[in-house]
Amino acid sequence: MSEAQAQMSEDDADLAAAAGGASIRTAVVTTGGDYSSPYPDQVLENVLENVLIFLTSRRDRNAVSLVCKSWYRAEALTRSEIYIGNCYSVSPRRAAERFRRVRSVVLKGKPRFADFSLMPPDWGAHFAPWVIEMAEAYRGLEKLYLKRMNVTDDDLAVMARSFGNFRELVLVCCEGFGTAGLAVVASKCRQLRVFDLIEAEVSDDDEVDWLSCFPESGTCLESLIFDCVEFPINFDALENLVARSRSLKKLRVNRFVNLEQLHRLMILAPQLTDLGTGSFSPQDHPIDQEPDLVSAFTACRSLVSLSGFRETVPDYLPAVYPVCANITSLNFSYANITADELKPVIRNCHKLQIFWVLDSVRDEGLQAVAATCKDLRELRVFPIDATEDNVGPVSDVGLQAISEGCKKLESILYFCQQMTNAAVISMSNNCPDLVVFRLCIIGRYRPDHSTGEPMDEGFGAIVKNCKKLTRLAVSGLLTDKAFSYIGQYGKLVRTLSFAFAGDSDLGLKYVLEGCSKLEKLEIRDCPFGDSALRSGLHHYHNMRFLWMSTCRVTRQGCREIAQQIPRVIVEVFRWNQILEEGEKSDLVDTLYLYRSLEGPRADAPKFVNIL
Repeated sequence: MSEAQAQMSEDDADLAAAAGGASIRTAVVTTGGDYSSPYPDQVLENVLENVLIFLTSRRDRNAVSLVCKSWYRAEALTRSEIYIGNCYSVSPRRAAERFRRVRSVVLKGKPRFADFSLMPPDWGAHFAPWVIEMAEAYRGLEKLYLKRMNVTDDDLAVMARSFGNFRELVLVCCEGFGTAGLAVVASKCRQLRVFDLIEAEVSDDDEVDWLSCFPESGTCLESLIFDCVEFPINFDALENLVARSRSLKKLRVNRFVNLEQLHRLMILAPQLTDLGTGSFSPQDHPIDQEPDLVSAFTACRSLVSLSGFRETVPDYLPAVYPVCANITSLNFSYANITADELKPVIRNCHKLQIFWVLDSVRDEGLQAVAATCKDLRELRVFPIDATEDNVGPVSDVGLQAISEGCKKLESILYFCQQMTNAAVISMSNNCPDLVVFRLCIIGRYRPDHSTGEPMDEGFGAIVKNCKKLTRLAVSGLLTDKAFSYIGQYGKLVRTLSFAFAGDSDLGLKYVLEGCSKLEKLEIRDCPFGDSALRSGLHHYHNMRFLWMSTCRVTRQGCREIAQQIPRVIVEVFRWNQILEEGEKSDLVDTLYLYRSLEGPRADAPKFVNIL
């Protein structure tokens, strides 16, 4: 393969990876990138297109696009969905020119640490250039999923007016828009089936009644989620909308919808499969007759998912008993309930597969879950009080119980303040199918509370015994030994997060040199410096991003990385730390490194320095 062909192969691998999320190195090695032998027969290309339409995996598509020119063209023409894991990895125009028949777009912006206020709100990730390009290139666009993007009302207006066949809009952790933008979507997108706002920040400055803007005739709505909206809505408009949306299957309302109103909605939509209850408390003022919630839940025979339960009044929890036997997903992450209040609900949830809960249920509540929910696949336990002053209500006892009772577990997020290696080792032995393991021991450098030893052996057991593990978050007192285990055994780990961990640069070196599949690496408050940073030179081109904050890397070290790796953008910024007068520091407060085909972005704010 000539040098020019090799460069073309690398360019196309980059674009395919940006749109499909695959590993560039893997794709090039697997296919060879041979562009020198296009098919002479157009019939064969047509046959190939008819075959490729059945190929749905992003990584597989990335690989086949590198076989030769014909496969490259055919793959581009048959790809109806594109996934952009970083909105700055490729330009909107470049993506549109390569993939011309797209009907579904997934676009992500800020890295995950933005959720924890570790990234300034005005950093970027603007949707505007993307929607302008898509309005020209993808007139047949039907689905749009945006995560951590800055979306304005004008952006939503352009979207609503440009795509005549638009059906699904999902905004996750997005900001910048308000009720005026929602109103345009509701009124213009007449075939809208999915309208989901998930953990988004919605402004009510314009005070537009967006729920009244849906078509007066029957709608196509199948899913409506707005539980994140932090202001009252027009309930009469919502009630009328639900009444004329006969296909509605998923409805999650916000905390301004009370129990009496929820009852009215359930009577109108007994066909619901997914219900977000909003506030699970009665009206403030007395009413003539209590709503018959038990009958309403009993009538919802298809209900398999329950969430909401904000401001829960425990006396009303028995209303959900009739549906517990069929529930597969239960989200109590906003309900401050105790173990005694949880037990009557959970004892009948034998089909439960997904369970989110606050640590107010204590170890006793988790023991009840372990005794009943033998089919559990995902567990998330969130803290009510995330400070490190008090002993938390859940501990190694709860984790041990879950590991022994829920052996089909595949994903766990567990916040606690006390943990032991023995409990983590038990989970690694009892739950070998774990794909996601995120253990957040609140506080800095917390050891095994029973032995006082580091948590090295526990996390080492997880990466040794859980052969399917792709996502790992570690915490507690960890030495470089723990990272040597991760580098040696975490061969499938793609996302890794840790804070307040490690002894020296060796810890990060073990990870970067051993975890060949690593795509996303998040680090904060660790003793890793320039030497550790340089150990990843061979791998950064294959990663989606590296985030480091409050470590020991210097501006000069970051500059060396930027100079040695083409198409990797290195951003450094100091936005939440003010130096004392006269103080000088070459240390970088925050480093954000990511791959891009476009070079430095043009919309970087002043506090961002692109090296």
